[in-house]
Amino acid sequence: MDIIVNGEPRSIAADATLVALLEAEGLTGRRVAVEVNGHIIPRGRHGTHTLAQGDQVEIVHALGGG
Repeated sequence: MDIIVNGEPRSIAADATLVALLEAEGLTGRRVAVEVNGHIIPRGRHGTHTLAQGDQVEIVHALGGG
């Protein structure tokens, strides 16, 4: 199925969860905020939130520094 991630088209498996997407993007274990179709999805729901055809996903990850 096709979705948009940070403005770029991606093809993912049907019924993929946010966790699967984060794994595919190499962001497992990173501190990220995820928004799907304009709604922030809490970290506790990443494993159960299933993506759908055409979803628009924005992923923002924190960078450390000082």
